[in-house]
Amino acid sequence: MTRTWTPGTADAALSAIAATPRLVVALDFDGTASPLVPDPMAARALPEVAAQVARLAALPDTVVAYVSGRSMHDLREITEHTDDSPIALAGSHGAQYWYPGIGDADATGADTAEGDREELWAAARPIIDRHEGAEFEPKTFGMGVHTRTATREVEKEVFAEIDALVAERFPHWRRRAGHRVLEFSSRNEGKDAAMAALREHFDATGIVFAGDDVTDEDAMRVLGDDDLGVRVGPGESAAVLRVENPQEMAQLLEALADERTSQRE
Repeated sequence: MTRTWTPGTADAALSAIAATPRLVVALDFDGTASPLVPDPMAARALPEVAAQVARLAALPDTVVAYVSGRSMHDLREITEHTDDSPIALAGSHGAQYWYPGIGDADATGADTAEGDREELWAAARPIIDRHEGAEFEPKTFGMGVHTRTATREVEKEVFAEIDALVAERFPHWRRRAGHRVLEFSSRNEGKDAAMAALREHFDATGIVFAGDDVTDEDAMRVLGDDDLGVRVGPGESAAVLRVENPQEMAQLLEALADERTSQRE
């Protein structure tokens, strides 16, 4: 049962994860670190989130990672990520990785889809272009269709047409639906794979994972008793805690940093 976290109050689950010896704080980006914005590439972390991310990343035995469906190139742009950053990245739902001190480290899984990305793009773009407010997003392993500025009627129409196209010509591509976005990928990895990769790479004894969308539940469901899932916003979730929005997520990260700092003094 997911329960609402109240800012400014003590929480046993937060205190417990703050005490874990080697902590990974993994955050979805859109809708979690950043509000959802009409132009996906204009997304940026809230300043108060960025401040707490930097604070956590500076603590001993503590790693922060952004875990996103965005391709690595786009994820690095919206997170304003630099080559000397201490922040790890997992892009393309766990098919791409960037580790501090190492750089890019792609996952080992193989493409499973028939056909290629450019064929899908060429077939899908004329459909998307006919619908006002629908936007095409190229991805390393596929594509996304964003409808944040479209009407719900347009969204329904364009998603139905794209679904029909993929079912007919690209049936083996993995489908994901999120907040006003429909994605298809030639890779099967989900954010559950990202949790496993981050846990192994950093030898984590505990993970905090926070996300706001359906695709984030892949990660929530594989978290263990020594981890903590946080749902941002409404919706059914396997998370332990819920916050209302990215602003409250910043407050939770601050509380986590306070707890972890005080327990190590």
